[in-house]
Amino acid sequence: MVVDKVKVKSEAMQAQKITVKGSKLAHGVGRRKTSVARVWLVRGSGNLLVNGKKHTDYFDTELNSKEAAAPIHVIPTASHYDVEVNVNGGGMHSQAGAIQLGIARALLSIDETVRSVLRQHGMLTVDSRRKERKKYGQKAARRKFQFVKR
Repeated sequence: MVVDKVKVKSEAMQAQKITVKGSKLAHGVGRRKTSVARVWLVRGSGNLLVNGKKHTDYFDTELNSKEAAAPIHVIPTASHYDVEVNVNGGGMHSQAGAIQLGIARALLSIDETVRSVLRQHGMLTVDSRRKERKKYGQKAARRKFQFVKR
């Protein structure tokens, strides 16, 4: 009885989640702030799935979805691959940046000749900016308490 419930639940989860079928050709990892994106390339028609959803449905703004898919539009041979992404942590903008870096690294592992094009568009550069920590005796990272003369 318990086994039947687990089986039904797992079948429902599999039906809900869209996956890319085929053998995985390349893998890339992208990071931005606290977001981590694990990217796999599979032979296909240029679809981009983020956590089981199309990237246009996953991201809330068109700017983020375009930023995530930028390496696919820059490299013409990238349209021959489907991209499957697992991303977690951070906000939507940092997830888009992590996905962009992960896709660029995966494309680079397939074809080394695309390095110059990706480098020109700044897609292989890791954005290492992080949130600065709050300091003691201050209101925030750099903001001081208001000075009182009297």
